[in-house]
Amino acid sequence: MKHAFDRRHVLRGMLAGGAVTVGLPILDAMLNGNGDAIAATGKPIPTRFATWFWPCGLGEGDWVPKKAGTDYELPGQLVGLKPMQKKLNFFTGSQVFLDGGVNGTHFTGCQGQMTGKVTEIGEYFGSIDTIIADTIGPKHRFYTLQVACSGQPKATWSGRSDSGPQPAEVSPYALYMRIFGPEFKDPNAATFTPDPDVVLRRSVLSAISDQRQKLMRTAGAADRAKLDNYFTSLRALENKLDVQLEKPEPLAACSKPAEYAQDDGHMVNTADDAMVRHDLFTQLFVHALACDQTRVVNLAIDVGLTGLRRVGDRSSHHTYTHEEPIDPKLGYQVVCGWFQTRYMKALNEFAAAFDRIQEGDRTLLDRMIVFAFTDHGAPRLHSLRNMPILTLGSANGRLKTGMHVPRPGEASSRISYTVMQAMGVPVGTWGTKSNQVSSPVPDVLA
Repeated sequence: MKHAFDRRHVLRGMLAGGAVTVGLPILDAMLNGNGDAIAATGKPIPTRFATWFWPCGLGEGDWVPKKAGTDYELPGQLVGLKPMQKKLNFFTGSQVFLDGGVNGTHFTGCQGQMTGKVTEIGEYFGSIDTIIADTIGPKHRFYTLQVACSGQPKATWSGRSDSGPQPAEVSPYALYMRIFGPEFKDPNAATFTPDPDVVLRRSVLSAISDQRQKLMRTAGAADRAKLDNYFTSLRALENKLDVQLEKPEPLAACSKPAEYAQDDGHMVNTADDAMVRHDLFTQLFVHALACDQTRVVNLAIDVGLTGLRRVGDRSSHHTYTHEEPIDPKLGYQVVCGWFQTRYMKALNEFAAAFDRIQEGDRTLLDRMIVFAFTDHGAPRLHSLRNMPILTLGSANGRLKTGMHVPRPGEASSRISYTVMQAMGVPVGTWGTKSNQVSSPVPDVLA
């Protein structure tokens, strides 16, 4: 006989003469019959999104699979992704169009893929992760989270439409404290008590609401514009405080990780050290998404102009893309291939970590999309043609997986647009000029 539980079910006992209660995680009995929603509320298990950036492309050589569809062989640089092949899509052949503009190396390719436009070098607003966050998670505790494994805060491709690039967190310990420090509220806890400091801060903002409206009515046009920007940030703060004042919905996979070592986020020089930090950030992202602290995360290995090296080597990956000759027998730059293979193994572990978390009838990876991208096609030429793009996960079944999808000569922004469609973003047309698109990649959306 299947016993019924609800999210308030607790274990009760005695300890040192006093009563204690211990909350239970969400059991299968707390879900609906299909395992895709919380039985008590009927709310579906949420969809999440992640971006994952690696520098300097996939190098030279014939790395495009010869077959399209599901029956294809992963190229040598991507063999580390073999365990995830059935849950990924590999897009090849697309490009970022310059429309007469300048190719800002290590920047423009990402700008085109993530924002759908190519404008001035350094101008970066409205990336797809923030557009998706506006749809699936604007009122969560963290709008988005972004990290950089190399220790460079500027290694970020998350840019808001109003304020531009969002700096990356570089310290796993600092990220741990932001997410799971004193302000963290366990969604599976039996009881919920709002933080008095949060109550006070929200009360202060509520108390000045009338004055804010009056000020907007009496201010001149120039001052209204300034006040509007200021009050926009206040509204974002109000939303965040409102989230902290509400009892969170229970989540079966949520657990608080063990406290992290004191990693201060210092700059790292080797790819191996960056990968150690990558694994720490990955686990924190898994817990953050499983606990619904945010629904959008972004990870970057390093900036495109990467200085990461192999242990004992004085030259960086980026330097090798310029100076290393192509091996005449293998057809590619061997050392560059070492870095690319190393990164793809990390991407496999990133996806596998989410895939190990069961949420009802699917895994956390099945309930999200990981959008993995890079800055160049052939890095030795710093080209924007034949950009390798991968997606992992199916966004709660909205995206088909397991395919090689060649899109020769098409705008890379079309793949980004397809991802936004799968994530439920209500956008009809996206991008500008030759990078503007209005239809998804055929046969990929489920």
